[in-house]
This record gives sequence, structure tokens and C-alpha cells, in this order.
Amino acid sequence: MRQTTLSVALEVKPSSYDHLSGLLDALRDRRSTDPNGGKGPYAEFLTRVPALHFMSLSVFPGFDYDPLFVIEANFDGAPGPFWGQLEAAAGEDLRAMLRCCKQPLDDDGPLFASITAPGSRAPIAPYLEARTGTPTVYHHGNRGMTRDRILAERDLFVAIREELATAGNGGPSPYRRLTPAGIHDTLRAALLGKFAWLDSPAPQRITTGEKILDYARLAAFVLCAVFVLSLPGLILKFEMPWLRFVLLVGAAFVIFALMLKRIGAALPGTEIKTAFSFLKLFLQWCGPLAVFVALYILVFGAAGTPFSMLLTGRTLGEAWEGMLIWLSWGLLSLPATVAGLLVWLRILERRDAAQDAPPIDPKMLRQMAQREDWIPQNHMGSIVLIKPGVLRTIIIRAGHFALKRALRVIATNGYLGSMRTIHFAHWARVNNGSRLLFFSNFDQTWESYLDDFIEKAHGGLTLAWSCGIGFPPTRFLVKDGASNGLQFKQWARHSMTVSRFWYSAYSDLTADQIERNYRIACGLRKRTLGDKEAATWVNDL
Repeated sequence: MRQTTLSVALEVKPSSYDHLSGLLDALRDRRSTDPNGGKGPYAEFLTRVPALHFMSLSVFPGFDYDPLFVIEANFDGAPGPFWGQLEAAAGEDLRAMLRCCKQPLDDDGPLFASITAPGSRAPIAPYLEARTGTPTVYHHGNRGMTRDRILAERDLFVAIREELATAGNGGPSPYRRLTPAGIHDTLRAALLGKFAWLDSPAPQRITTGEKILDYARLAAFVLCAVFVLSLPGLILKFEMPWLRFVLLVGAAFVIFALMLKRIGAALPGTEIKTAFSFLKLFLQWCGPLAVFVALYILVFGAAGTPFSMLLTGRTLGEAWEGMLIWLSWGLLSLPATVAGLLVWLRILERRDAAQDAPPIDPKMLRQMAQREDWIPQNHMGSIVLIKPGVLRTIIIRAGHFALKRALRVIATNGYLGSMRTIHFAHWARVNNGSRLLFFSNFDQTWESYLDDFIEKAHGGLTLAWSCGIGFPPTRFLVKDGASNGLQFKQWARHSMTVSRFWYSAYSDLTADQIERNYRIACGLRKRTLGDKEAATWVNDL
């Protein structure tokens, strides 16, 4: 089942900011006075939007821009049916909120006017779908787990706990005398009548075709990136003889390397010692890099040979040999090109301004704190200005694209590396690409959530967020930055807003518990387990 993460960012009339905030608070209060949710009349979300995992409605105050109203949603299936279901559940509430927003100046303006006119009954789903933004980076914890499956396996876990607690009618539990395989067989027999789906094979969370496509997309991006970075050498090949080309490339690389040695060190007071090392990373990937170089030459050689034959009239052998030589020239220039870009980047990084103590509104901070830590899960929304410039624009687009593709390959087991607290998270560019939006639905406290990132994934976090104005000083996109935990958390808190309305379809489950329920259910779907497999399976009970 396809999982979708999306957001809709709409500019708000400054005079309507307080009114819109009040509408969101009233919607939350109608939903339930209990922060755990689901007991008030607005629990209709569970039945009328059956595919929804998480959803938030937030309004960001305007300092550099007008206020921004953002709808964030994570659900199963395609966006079209979701928007229709959401309108059926909360259409008139959303219409009142849209009336607080500004009419867009593009082709969606007439549609906005028709749905916000006094007494209008025009459907709002088409407008929301038209204004939907695509995430630049996203992560799906518990990937491939539909909402219905998560809820069904939660009910199974509860039934197992009840069965284990009540077996024996107050006396010694008969399960204590059984082997792990015997516990499996007895539990399965006891629960099969209530959970008939245990008798069917477990649906595949990520299909083989989807995995192949994820790897292919990542490989295609890397191949194209290498080709683009090789363009200086590929162009010079037509104008320079071999010896002059080698001397020029060698001299450029030496000059850039000397410049990097001079400016590559951290500015005073900004270096954060970590175990990350570019040299170690290079040595670890030497083997794969050699294979990749061969793949690059083969792929682009095969793709370019027909064009060479068409343009030059060469034979197949001559065209193939010419393409291999041409591509090799490009690869030879690659170190100098990369070094030059790193010099350019490092110069920009050394000039970047950073906020040591960004201002935080005490009133807003209290409101955030009041809405956090009521249940095992929490939510955050953040928005920052993006640094200007040609290189920054290229880096954020290419870096986020690469990070998105890498996450699809890496995060396939329900977790993000060793981090087991993230349900859904995504970044998106808004306001014509001038601001970066971030939303996350996670477990435990906000402090522990960011500490987890800082300790275990500071490089990726720095890559994703270093384009934000005021971000802690970085080196080469991934070093320092978010590793400065205190400064980064102050900057992140400054960029956040109050989660005025937030919905979770399974507010009592952590990402880790969902995976635990999944493993238990998969074991019970099997008619029998071997002794070794049963011994591992029983540890989750």
C-alpha cells in the first residue's frame, strides 16, 4: 500500500491570524477535552478518514512574511480520495479557516474565491489538492504498515496480553510449562477464532519491485550527478590536447587543495569533535566506488555510442572507443571540479551568520509546553528562511533529493538507523522556495527526540537543515552544525510554532511498539515455528 506524506501551505491575512488560531483551538477542543484524544465528538476522523495516520493544522506567525497556515497529513493511498474524505469529515471547518487566508494570485485564485464566498457550498477538496506541496525529503517510520494493519496488530497484542494474564483462572499459568514453540502453538489456537486473518500470509510491506526501483533511482541520481560534475573535463576534451589538459587539471586541483587546507578548519569556537571523517568514509567506500566508476562508464558509454555514430559517422567500435576515452577525460577532471566547488562552499560557510541565542516568545513557548508530553507521541512544526545564492539553491535541491532517495534505500525496517522514535517526518520548500518547512511525528519528549538526532544522525540533519538562515556554523555541509546540540536546539525551538490541532490514529503506540506488534503477528501467522525461531519470537511477548 502506498503511503503518502504531504503538506499544504497557505498565506494568511495578517489581520486574521488571531481568528484562525482561535478556530484551530476551538476545533481541538471540540475534538476532545482529554489531551489523549478520541473521546469527543470529533473522533469522526477515525471513521470518516479511514486511511489517516497523523494530521496537524498549524499557523506560523509572520515576521519576515505574512502568517502561514499549514495542513500536514500522513495517510495510506493517493491524495485525491484523502482530500474527499477530509472534506466530508471537516469541510465547513476548513472552509472557515480558508476564509482567513489570502487569495492566491495565480490560476487558483478564482477557485479560492468560489469556495470562500459567503454561503458557498463549492467543494474545497479540489483547491486543497491543487495547493498540495511535495516533500523534498521524507521518512516513513514503520514503512509499509497501513493504518488498519497497525490497529489490527495492536488489538492482537492486547488480546495476547489478556490471554497470558487470564490463562489458568487465577492459578499457575499453563504457558509457564511450555516451550517457546508450544507457547506459539497454544496462543495461535486460542486467538485464531477472534483474529481469522492470522490464517492468511502476511502482506508484503515493501515489494521487491519497489526496492529495486528505490535502488535504481538512487543509482540514477548518483550517475547523473557524476556526469554533471564531469562536464568541465568533457567540454575541455574538445579544445585541449592531452598533456595540457592533464597539467591544467592537476594545477587546478593543487591550488584548490591548498586553499581548502587554509580555510577548511573550523572558525574559532565553532568546531564540534565527532567521529565522522571524510577520509574514513572514502576508505570504506573505495570498493563500491571502483564498481561505480565502471558502471558509470558502461552506462553512459552505451547511451552515448549511438549518438556518436549518428553525429560522426563512426563505426560501432570506433564510437564505443571514443566514448570511453571521452568519459575518462571527464572523470579525470572530477577531483578538481569537486575541490573547486568545496572551496566556493567553504567561503560561503565562513561568511554565514549564525544565531547564538535566537529569540523565543515566552508565551508561545508555554503554549508549546502545555501541548507536549500528554501521550507517548509528540509533534513539531518548524519553518526557516533559506540562504540565498546559486550554489545554495543547487545544494539544497540536489542534497535533499539525494537524501530522500538514500532514506528510501536505508530506512526499510521501520527505523531510521538506530533511531526508533520517528513515525513520519518531512521537509518541504514553501513561499516560492524561499522557506523550508519541517514537520515530524515522533515518540518521547522533544528534547530526547532532538538529542537522538544530534547523537546518531547529526551529519544528515546538518545536510538537511544547514541551508537555513541562522543555523549553527557548518563545515562542508555535514560537519559541526547540528552537532552543537544546545545552539541547534535553541535555533530549532525559535523556528517552531504551536501544534494547535494534532491528530494521531493510534495515540497509545510508539514506533518501536508497532514493530514489536508486527513481529508478534508475523510469528502467529505461521502455523508452526522452529525451536530457534520460536525462542527469538517469544522475547517480544
